[in-house]
Parts: sequence; structure tokens; C-alpha cells
Amino acid sequence: MSEIEFSRPIKVKALKNEPYVIEASAKERTDLCARFTLSSIERLRAEIALTPKGPDVIATGTMEAKWLQACSVSGEDISVSAKEDLHLRFVPHRDIEPSEEEIEVELADIDEIEFSGDSFDLGEAVAQSFGLLIDPYATGPDAETVRKEKGIQVEGEQDGPMAEMLKGLRSGK
Repeated sequence: MSEIEFSRPIKVKALKNEPYVIEASAKERTDLCARFTLSSIERLRAEIALTPKGPDVIATGTMEAKWLQACSVSGEDISVSAKEDLHLRFVPHRDIEPSEEEIEVELADIDEIEFSGDSFDLGEAVAQSFGLLIDPYATGPDAETVRKEKGIQVEGEQDGPMAEMLKGLRSGK
């Protein structure tokens, strides 16, 4: 996607001491719905403290979201809400030479977000974190009924000779 739906650029050299509170507008929420294939986003808000650590910026805080998404079985909208802790590290872009050597990634490196120039986009980082919260296989209260109506079997509930044999293997008999 060429345009960032929820952009909140932050200048590294002008960080505030108090937490940043960002909330997606109605248009931004609509645009994020298209990006994440959701029916609607009722709320997307984050409160994040930014702390410089050498050339990096450490971001800690919370994100709250409420959205509607289609049940993966019935297609009916289901309401989902979440409150998630955020721990991110914004790091200046580094040129890394291509190598055949295996690179080990530490757990602390996983949520690193590179930026170029003198600013990074806190809104885009929140949008990406929100995208990770969305369960693409979420099911609603009518999912079991629809499965039965359509003849969709749940893993572990199949019947037939092979299923009986597999049950025996699983139980060790």
C-alpha cells in the first residue's frame, strides 16, 4: 500500500517527556478496515511513552482496539476487543552487506522498526501491531451450527475407517 492510513510522524530530536496519545479518526479507521479486511473498527487508540536510548527510541505503552470482523466459518460479523501492551524499538536504518552467513536474531530484536531520516511513524507502528492482533480464523457463536449444516468436519471429529485407525494411534492402543 503506497499511502499510510494512520500516520503519526515523530521527530527523534523533539521527543516529549509525557506519553503520546494517538487515536485513529473515522476516516483512518475506514482505511484500516480496507487494509485488514475488517467490517469496521470502532476504536483504535494507543498511549505510548517514548524514551531515547542512544540512537534508538524505546516505545512502551498500551493499545486498545475494538472491531468487527467476519466469522471465518459463517461470515457473520463478530465483535472483538483487545487491550495489548506495546514494546517497540525504533532504530535508525543500517546498511547490512549481503552475506551467506547465518544471522541470529535475539528476542529483543523482534520488534525493531527501522526508520530513515530524522523521524519515525508511530501511527504506522500501532497499525502494524493492531494487524497482528487480528485472528484470521476467528469464529462466532453460530460457527458450530454452520459447520454442521454445511457438513464441515472439525479436526479430531472425523469418522470412518481411517479416523478409527488414527484414534487408535493417538491413544497409543
